[in-house]
Amino acid sequence: MTISNQGIALSDAIQIYFQGEKIEALVFILPIGLLSLVFGAWLLSDHPSSFGKGVAIPFLLMGLLMSTVGGVVGFRTPSQASGIVRAMEVNPQAGVQAEINRMTKVNNAWHLYLVMWGLFGAAGLLMRFATSSDFLRGMGIALVFIAGVGLLVDGFAERRTHPYVDALQGSTLTPEAQK
Repeated sequence: MTISNQGIALSDAIQIYFQGEKIEALVFILPIGLLSLVFGAWLLSDHPSSFGKGVAIPFLLMGLLMSTVGGVVGFRTPSQASGIVRAMEVNPQAGVQAEINRMTKVNNAWHLYLVMWGLFGAAGLLMRFATSSDFLRGMGIALVFIAGVGLLVDGFAERRTHPYVDALQGSTLTPEAQK
C-alpha cells in the first residue's frame, strides 16, 4: 500500500467514524432525549401518582441530559472532524499522534461507563423488587430502562472506535508505523 493509499484509508476512517458519531447523536440520542422529556412531562401531568412521579423524574433528568449531549455532539462533530483533518494536514505526524492520544482516553473510559450503566441497572432492579414504595418501584423501572439505553448507545460508540483507532495506528504518519 502506498502512502497516498494509506492517506485515503485514514481519511475514509475519519469520515466513517465521525459520520457515525453524528448520526448516533442526532438520530438516536437527541430524539430519545426529547421523547424522554415529553414522556416525563406527560407522566407528571396525567399520572401524578407516586409511581408516575418515580418514573417521570428519571425520565426528565435523562431527557435533559440526552437532549443536551445529543445536540452538542451531533452539531459539533463536523467542525471537530474538520479540525482533526486540518491538524493532520499542517503536521501529519503530530496530528495523528494527537488523535491517537485523544482516542486512547476515549477508549479507556468505556469500562467506567459499563460499570455506571450496570450500577444503574442493578439499583433499578433493587428498587423495583426489594422495596414496597411505589415511588421507588417506578424509579427502579426507569433506571433499568436508562441503563439499557446507555449500554446500547455506548455499545455502538465503542465498536465504532476500534476500526478508527486501527486506521490511526496503522497510518505511516505515526512513529510506530514507520519502524
